[in-house]
Amino acid sequence: MKFLIIRFSSIGDIVLTTPVVRCLKKQVATAEVHYLTKASFRPILEANPYIDKLHYLQDDWEGMIAALQKEDFDYVIDLHHNLRTLKVKRALGKSSFSFNKLNIEKWWYTNFKWNRMPDRHIVDRYLDTVGSFGVKNDGAGLDYFIPPADELKPNDIPTSHQAGYVGLVIGAALATKKLPFHKLKEICTSARHQLILLGGPEDADIAAELAAIDPIKIYNACGKFNLNESADMVRRAKLVVTHDTGLMHIAAAFKRPVLSVWGNTVPEFGMYPYYGENYLYNYRPSKMTGLQGELPYEMMEVKGLSCRPCSKIGYKKCPKGHFKCMELQPVDRIVEAIG
Repeated sequence: MKFLIIRFSSIGDIVLTTPVVRCLKKQVATAEVHYLTKASFRPILEANPYIDKLHYLQDDWEGMIAALQKEDFDYVIDLHHNLRTLKVKRALGKSSFSFNKLNIEKWWYTNFKWNRMPDRHIVDRYLDTVGSFGVKNDGAGLDYFIPPADELKPNDIPTSHQAGYVGLVIGAALATKKLPFHKLKEICTSARHQLILLGGPEDADIAAELAAIDPIKIYNACGKFNLNESADMVRRAKLVVTHDTGLMHIAAAFKRPVLSVWGNTVPEFGMYPYYGENYLYNYRPSKMTGLQGELPYEMMEVKGLSCRPCSKIGYKKCPKGHFKCMELQPVDRIVEAIG
């Protein structure tokens, strides 16, 4: 059977689909798994051994559809479920199974603070789309495969950090998911452990200011490495402190302990760190527990705010102007976890 899985974006969302890819490939004996995404997200999937072929969303829509039609898929697994994926499914004319995004439930939650979201992680909801093929959650968690060419070289990590470091992810897609600068500065000033600042080129200037606090203790890696190289830094970290970002999910894929800091979004949307059930784990940071029992993560959020969650994604600035969901985050607890 030939399957086309569709998820166009973004980093974290694509990583969260990897259990579907793996379970489908391993549990359906004749499965040939193809994946359609944006070309910019190729690094996330290009080394995945459970994907037989990657396809990319193109400006030449007719050419893309013609190429997909030639593949003659048996089934389409739509894990994005928007207007563009609907156009793809109609053009291919194949049996399809679509992910329920629960947009109505999210609308109720963000607008009226009435939580009607199911108590299920989004990974389990993704897996529902392939349940009719007898596919079950194997409990192995998320996957992330780094091509050998993108693995870090010995000199990529400073000598001062080679004995161990904490990854501090300072970026996020939108401002209301990020700690304000003065909070990050307090963390960098007070933490006693070696830190590597992680983020994209857009975070480089802020990271340079933070690294200047203590250039020996703090290494600015923002914008200096590609996504897979940054993922390798996450893989090697003793602990990852992060906002609700793609690197949070990459850290979970590598079974790294995660301290996630939540602003306008909430874990109840079902996208908190996901480890699965069948894994071996030796390192346990102090005072870190998860929603499903003892797991290597802690989620920090300011509960009881009448305005939270204000969005399922985020904003460029706080709609209320006070930004309490981040301003009230207790930095001392983050510093204590870092050690």
